[in-house]
Amino acid sequence: MLDFIPTICNEQRRPRCVASLPAMKQLLDKARAAHATVIFSTAGKATPKDIWAQIAPLPSESWVHSHANKFLDTDLDKILHDKGIKTVIVVGTAANGAVLYTGSQAALLGYKVIVPVDGSTDSNEYIEQYVIYNFAHAPEISNNTTLTTSEMVKF
Repeated sequence: MLDFIPTICNEQRRPRCVASLPAMKQLLDKARAAHATVIFSTAGKATPKDIWAQIAPLPSESWVHSHANKFLDTDLDKILHDKGIKTVIVVGTAANGAVLYTGSQAALLGYKVIVPVDGSTDSNEYIEQYVIYNFAHAPEISNNTTLTTSEMVKF
């Protein structure tokens, strides 16, 4: 759950992110019901307390604070490895930032990456389509990536 904070995900900058919040809440609820590991991220000066309330992390859930690539300068890879995680589901705002770079890095590190396209939002559809195209066609990344919708994700 990448960067669902009001300074990035808001009606002025990314209204499509705000519109995605109900679907992301449903995805989060399914993940929690299945006892899946959920990891959140923040950027800038934000903390987990700044994440939109309807999808806020529980005290027991992990979070990282980083740049667009959430593997950089964090222990995200260690968290995933320590839990034996081999597949990650990447959703968030700034599709051409956090989603693209974190998802791509995960694929390059050998994780299977699932990208629900309705949870990969930006300021317009063109940017979102570019990111989807990249996940589908980029060398090495496309081999480890599955594009889907949040509704179709099963745990």
